[in-house]
This record gives sequence, C-alpha cells and structure tokens, in this order.
Amino acid sequence: MSGADRLWAVVPVKEFSGAKQRLASLLTPEQRRALAACMLEDVLEALAAVAALGGILLVTAEPAAAALAQRYGALISADGARAGHTGAVAAACRRLAAEGRAGMITLPGDLPAITAAEISAALAAHKPAPSFTIVPAHDDLGSNAVLCSPPDAVALQFGDNSFFPHLDSARRAGIAPTILRLPGIAMDIDHPADLARFLNMEPSRPTRTRTFLADAKVL
Repeated sequence: MSGADRLWAVVPVKEFSGAKQRLASLLTPEQRRALAACMLEDVLEALAAVAALGGILLVTAEPAAAALAQRYGALISADGARAGHTGAVAAACRRLAAEGRAGMITLPGDLPAITAAEISAALAAHKPAPSFTIVPAHDDLGSNAVLCSPPDAVALQFGDNSFFPHLDSARRAGIAPTILRLPGIAMDIDHPADLARFLNMEPSRPTRTRTFLADAKVL
C-alpha cells in the first residue's frame, strides 16, 4: 500500500484535568490525570508500531498529551479539541479530506488493552472506498474504533450509545458496514467496573496502565 493509500489514525483527547470523572469514587484527581496519560501512551505505542498507517493525528488542547504524542511522531491539532469527541473527530475529518488522505481510523485514548495486531486486523478488514468499518465497545454501545474511506464518508456522532446509530449512518450513506469484534479495542475504561474487567483480562502485552493500577491498589 502506497503512502497516499494509507489510513491516518485520529485520536481525540480532552484535557486531563477533566478526565475520567466517573472514576472519582476510586481515584483522586491526580490519579485520574495519571491514568489518562498512561492509557494514552499505551494507545500511541500501539499505533506507532503499525507501519500500514499513514500517520497519527492527535486532536487535543492538553499540553501533556501533545508532548506524549510528539514522542511517537504524531501531528497535533487543537482544531475542534474543545468541541467534544464528535467535534474533534469532525475537525480531523475535514483536515484529512482537504489534504486528500485516503481514510482514517479514529479511536479514543482510553483503550489500554489495544495492540498493534488488532489495529492491523482492523485495517486489513477495511474494504476499498467508499467503506466503513467499526469495532464496538464490549457492551455493543460505544464505537471504539471507526474506519472511514474517504475520511468523511459517513456522518459520525459519538456518545454512550453510538454503535447502532453509526451502522444506520453508514447504510444511509450507501455503505454496508463491516463489523469487527476485537477484545483489546473493545476494552475502554469509563466506569469502576471497567477497571476490574481490564485487570481480569489476560494481558497481551505489558502496559503502563496495568502497572499504574497495580501500584495504585485501587481494587
């Protein structure tokens, strides 16, 4: 695959000061900021190991996130960074489409069980344009990875219950969606139960997130 045909990874990251507030019963604000940074770096490390990607675009207004991303060769954009997950992805879509990029894979920065192999599997399953591929969250509610070719092929609207609406959106665009179920990508961390589920998973690789949670003794 030539460079022009490669998908770009888009990772929206909100400011760490407001990260993971649903975990406030278990983690202090400082611990939540540290957890967000650990999870983001685990995601960036996995993305950086996938040679088939054209590049990584981090959408954020968080200086610490930008500093981490630069270490992994990512581009940084603040456009749409404070417009929520949907607004951040939409801004990235506009940029990639204007630049003539072939497509994108967008995923959040809180998937600490993600692996380069899973990202590669999603890319391999993605069909020629126009196409849409989705990896749902473990509960079949969230949309943890979305691949679009071209980048703006499907109107995206993220939220707690976006998986089935995204399937409908793809079909309205005349695209039959490809659905993949990948356990690492499916494992996001939003609620206390997610922490327990993550720690009970058989680890596929050492992660900063697992080390942090073990040291913090939160469960």
